[in-house]
Amino acid sequence: MKTKTVFFDLDGTLLPMDQDVFTTGYFRFLAQKLGPYGYEPKTLVRSIWAGTAAMAANDGSRTNEEAFWKRMEEIYGEKVLNHKVLFEEFYRDDFQCARQFCGFQPLAAEVVRSLRRRGISTVLATNPIFPSYATESRVRWAGLEPSDFDEITVFETSRFAKPNPVYYTDLMERRGLRPEECVMVGNDVGEDMIPASSLGLSVFLVTDCLIEKDGTDRSVFPQGDFTALKEYLERLQ
Repeated sequence: MKTKTVFFDLDGTLLPMDQDVFTTGYFRFLAQKLGPYGYEPKTLVRSIWAGTAAMAANDGSRTNEEAFWKRMEEIYGEKVLNHKVLFEEFYRDDFQCARQFCGFQPLAAEVVRSLRRRGISTVLATNPIFPSYATESRVRWAGLEPSDFDEITVFETSRFAKPNPVYYTDLMERRGLRPEECVMVGNDVGEDMIPASSLGLSVFLVTDCLIEKDGTDRSVFPQGDFTALKEYLERLQ
């Protein structure tokens, strides 16, 4: 069956990075921003992870944004809601400094735009745990523009998150797609390959910034570096 859409992960796929280095670095900037307002750094980091876990466990009854802030309010009380503007300021401004923790893959833009020229839709299926402005920034760090994608999953509008397979099911349903019409490209075995392939999507594992935490045999997935990905996508019908 003809491929209609390619779903791309962002962090570690189109945008090279060591996930731990990136997260540690950007959390440090966040702590510097919020420290003067009474947010102790270690507690803040734990709370962000707790909010992330709440998004991963989201059952679709609320947006990921709502799930995140509900958990933050449980930790800090109502004051954190009054400080949402500080978080927004951080992701719009200070977050740009986190670019230093990322690499650059010159083939990323070429691969995405080549698909579009061939009439294949491209969707940025990045884990929707960031505000849209933070995600759009990372898209640009990768040498792309938000307009290079027909949809970008972000926490303001998404109701599920990886590795929940329903994240992919929901995305396909919204776009009127069947699994056999889609390809998922990512670097994370647990978040990208396993849930997507379990639903019947074709997959490609980008190994440049590989994440494999559960010991799964990744040899069952088509895989390779970004050059191999480019060749794989060029063969799509």
